Amino acid sequence: MKKAVYRWLLSHDLKAKLEREARLHKVSVSSILDIAVREWLRKNESNVAGDESQRELHAAAEKYIGVLSGLTPGQAGTVRETVRRRVRERISRSREKADSSLRSE
Repeated sequence: MKKAVYRWLLSHDLKAKLEREARLHKVSVSSILDIAVREWLRKNESNVAGDESQRELHAAAEKYIGVLSGLTPGQAGTVRETVRRRVRERISRSREKADSSLRSE
């Protein structure tokens, strides 16, 4: 079921052509736009899928998915602070580990 509304400006010429095609094919303008957008996304989807930086970002984010499960409703308001604190702690531990291995060399 479609529930989202998206609006944009079209030239009068493009709008007239779109409405004419909808009448000729006995479909709604919305249906034509839906098909056109899906086709455009399908054709361009491979460009994003091949983006190495996006894959790296997704892989990094996956480590933290579910990490904050079990928060009580009162804690939900402090998620940002909790995540930042945990990231700082992890970075600090990594630096300490790197420093200790440098000292032992």
